[in-house]
Amino acid sequence: MAAPPPKQEELQPHAVRDQLPAVSYCLTSPPPWPEAILLGFQHYVVMLGTTVIIPTALVPQMGGGNEEKARVVQTLLFVAGINTLLQSFLGTRLPAVIGGSYTFVAPTISIVLAARYSGIADPHEKFLRTMRGTQGALIVASTLQIIMGFSGLWRIVVRLLSPLSAAPLVALVGFGLYELGFPSVAKCIEIGLPEIILLVALSQYVPHLVPLLGTAFERFAVIMSVAIVWLYAFFLTVGGAYKNAAPKTQFHCRTDRSGLVGGAPWITVPYPFQWGAPTFDAGECFAMMAAAFVALVESTGAFIAVSRYASATPCPPSVMSRGIGWQGVGILLAGLFGTANGCSVSVENAGLLGLTRVGSRRVVQISAGFMLFFSILGKFGAVFASIPGPIIAAIYCLLFAYVGMAGVGFLQFCNLNSFRTKFILGFSLFMGISVPQYFNEYTSVAGFGPVHTHARWFNDMINVVFSSKAFVGGATALLLDSTLHRHDSTARKDRGHHFWDRFRSFKTDPRSEEFYSLPFNLNKFFPSF
Repeated sequence: MAAPPPKQEELQPHAVRDQLPAVSYCLTSPPPWPEAILLGFQHYVVMLGTTVIIPTALVPQMGGGNEEKARVVQTLLFVAGINTLLQSFLGTRLPAVIGGSYTFVAPTISIVLAARYSGIADPHEKFLRTMRGTQGALIVASTLQIIMGFSGLWRIVVRLLSPLSAAPLVALVGFGLYELGFPSVAKCIEIGLPEIILLVALSQYVPHLVPLLGTAFERFAVIMSVAIVWLYAFFLTVGGAYKNAAPKTQFHCRTDRSGLVGGAPWITVPYPFQWGAPTFDAGECFAMMAAAFVALVESTGAFIAVSRYASATPCPPSVMSRGIGWQGVGILLAGLFGTANGCSVSVENAGLLGLTRVGSRRVVQISAGFMLFFSILGKFGAVFASIPGPIIAAIYCLLFAYVGMAGVGFLQFCNLNSFRTKFILGFSLFMGISVPQYFNEYTSVAGFGPVHTHARWFNDMINVVFSSKAFVGGATALLLDSTLHRHDSTARKDRGHHFWDRFRSFKTDPRSEEFYSLPFNLNKFFPSF
């Protein structure tokens, strides 16, 4: 017997949504306090990965040991807490965690390898000198985002974005970090792979198998899985599983190899210029400014993803520009305190909003409180910061995927049957992956980037810009979308531009006031346009 023909309503495509449905708590609706506190702690645990990985890579090259590494981690954590609060109260007001950024690693390493530091024999003295050099570069670089954000220049650029040009940008913000996923899991597969399997099981399968406890598993799967696998890794460590393993394996697998607990003081409060007065070099400042510009573009994509998972309307350009300005202030604070790294929107925490389906602003503000608390109580914070890297990388496999899919989701506004859409989308995604791959492969083989002139600062500027997948893909999509048949009314509709028309100004959609207005009636003094 043949199946009955489908009903007419079943043949209709899915409805287009300005706000993501099925979100449990949106931007302005906080969960109950006990749940909010636990969710805030979960955000803190997730952001620890980047906070630890970056100093672990940089500090030894700068000449520092475990003690210096622990202090840099604490400082980075402290500044991240301040910046997250500033962003949630005065910036975009989105639930975005502002933490360390991998974009700034390359120019920082360039500073570390500068000729003027090569003759310093004392490792601690070299650490202090290179730290002061990075501080000076970060302080100058921060002016780029501060000026572009608060002057409204970035608002002009954001107004050019359509769903078609935003899709590759946001997608590559998430998918472009694939190198930090499974390749890092495989460094200790016996703890990384169980973490992936357990996290997928707890967050996706168990909620349907055990409906009564489904919400708890769905929202707290990260904490549960990390606790279980971390305990498993601890038993492997004390049981002698890695006793005769190679040093590299022990570093990635053992739970007692980070050196953070022993190096961290019990109580300390990071303060500006704690490493001494910053030093300035014009070339290094230019290279760091290029990294700040790339971080600006990547953070724009991450902010768009955060607004989606917070079930808010698309972020108005003036609000986005305001948030970039405050992120510039965050980079300034990073330079003043000495974190050896700039800051941008934490991509993993943006993905966590999607995994938990909780986009509440209050949750992220609570997580900022945990950052400040554990940065001051060094020993306690170091315990959580010593979670093995492969466990964190396993979490990234899910969270980065959520951010990437936020970008893919914007294609619902576009006409995917249009050849113009297919070209712009396909070409920008391909170039966004292919060009940085060439730059990274060239650097890994030759030891320097494809652009290799006598001006090291110029080399760093070009190599940093074209090593960012989100920047290359997003810039390609924006350029093509803004120039290819731009006056064609059909093309305008195909790119989804008309869907975002009412969000290009703060006052044209009443929901913008609910989601993005400043607290304490500050909109009277700092209006959005």
